[in-house]
Amino acid sequence: MQADLEGWTSDELFELHAEVGDMLAERLKAKKAELDARLRQLQPVADQITPARRAYPPVKAKFRNPDQPLETWSGRGKRPRWLDAKLRSGEQIDDFRIAS
Repeated sequence: MQADLEGWTSDELFELHAEVGDMLAERLKAKKAELDARLRQLQPVADQITPARRAYPPVKAKFRNPDQPLETWSGRGKRPRWLDAKLRSGEQIDDFRIAS
């Protein structure tokens, strides 16, 4: 094949290059369409496998830092640093409870 191409002019080689590029683009487009169709077939199965997460209601703050009133804690998760420091200094957790 290489020996056949040596006699070609630059214009002929460039035209061949353009034709090959067009053919490859068409093949890629066809392959992408095939894969998209397969993905659409699998999508309902994937939706059944992964259950939707339950929506949790917002949790109100139960404790407030008296030094920085914007710092609050709902009582869930890791205790905040400000509350740990206050508890280590001898204060009680109920001292920071927000009155409902």
